[in-house]
Amino acid sequence: MATNPEMMSNSQERTAELVRRINDLERQVEDLQEQLPDDRVSIVLFSGDLDRVFAAFIIATGAAALGQEVSVFFTFWGYNAIRRKRSLQGKAFLEKMMAIMSPGDSRSLPVSKMNWFGVGSKMLRAMMKKKKVASVEELMEMARDMGVTMIACDMSRDVMGIRDDELIDGLEPGGVGSFLADGLKSRVTLFI
Repeated sequence: MATNPEMMSNSQERTAELVRRINDLERQVEDLQEQLPDDRVSIVLFSGDLDRVFAAFIIATGAAALGQEVSVFFTFWGYNAIRRKRSLQGKAFLEKMMAIMSPGDSRSLPVSKMNWFGVGSKMLRAMMKKKKVASVEELMEMARDMGVTMIACDMSRDVMGIRDDELIDGLEPGGVGSFLADGLKSRVTLFI
C-alpha cells in the first residue's frame, strides 16, 4: 500500500506541533511549581497585647510542630513581647517617654480587652496557669527551641529607640524585605 507523501508531511507537522505544545506546557507547569508556596508560616506581630502575642506563639509553635518553617516578624508594639528589660540610658527625650509608656517586658503586657489597670492581664495569666496552659514566655522559649525564626524589625527598633541589649536573645535583625522574602514563599501569612 502506497502512502501519500503529502499525508506523511502533514502527519509529521502535526506531531512536531504536538511536541512543541507539550514542551510549552511542561515549561508552564515548571514555572507554576516554582511559584507554589513552601511549607511556611509567616507572622507579623504588630500587637503588644498579651492575648494577641499568646495567639501568635500558639500558632507559631503549632505550625512548627507540624513541620512548617515559621518566622515571626516583630514590629512596633510587638517589640514589647521581646523586650527583656526597659532602659532609659542613652536615649533621647521622646525615646525615654516611649520606653516609660511601654511595658518593660513580656510579663507586663496588657490584654486587648478588659485590662482594667493590669488586672485583666493578671487574671488571664492566673486562669492559664490554673488550666496548665503554657505562658507566653514558655511558648516563646518553645518556639525558639523548635527553630522558629524571630526577626526584629530594624526600622521599628530605630524609631522607638530600642537597643539590642534590651531584647531577648535569639533574634535576627531585619527589615521589611526579610519579612517579605518569607511571606512571599509562605502558605500562610498572618498579621497579628
